[in-house]
Amino acid sequence: MIYPVTVYGDSVLRKVAEPIGPDYPNLPEVLENLWETMYHADGVGLAAPQVGLPIRIFVIDASTAADDEPGLQEFKKTFINPVILERTGEPWAMEEGCLSLPEIREDVARPEMVKIRYQDENFKEFEEVYGGFVARVIQHEYDHLEGILFIDHLSSLRRKLLRGKLNNIAKGKVQPHYKIKVPLR
Repeated sequence: MIYPVTVYGDSVLRKVAEPIGPDYPNLPEVLENLWETMYHADGVGLAAPQVGLPIRIFVIDASTAADDEPGLQEFKKTFINPVILERTGEPWAMEEGCLSLPEIREDVARPEMVKIRYQDENFKEFEEVYGGFVARVIQHEYDHLEGILFIDHLSSLRRKLLRGKLNNIAKGKVQPHYKIKVPLR
């Protein structure tokens, strides 16, 4: 089932998500729906809060960047209850977008490396270090679990300049090719 994507203005996007256990109701179905929703919306990653679920899960398929980073050809992972342990390296800027902020793309500087502890869909625990594009996507999706949006990394002047677009998103005055859930006012 394809979930509607929760957009800017909904309070779930500003809350710290809760950890889950293997007994979380319908977890296999939730994961399948996250993947299906992400692919339908042409995303590279999707966090549970982006579909209105305040839980600590995100999924990433970075294979679209395999032309630039060949090692990403098969990179498809589920991250449950992740904790970023360390961010290292020189911050580098890259244009980011977000399914919860349709029609907005901005340069965001993020550290080049990230060390993360997480569980997979079978609740097996991993501690891994990632760099480059994957590190960026992990940090972006992890931010969603912390109630942070990529626009929070922009200067206050840049955010002021985006205010009109953000208001339009919150009012549902955008038309992405995927279904969205507009905040209740």
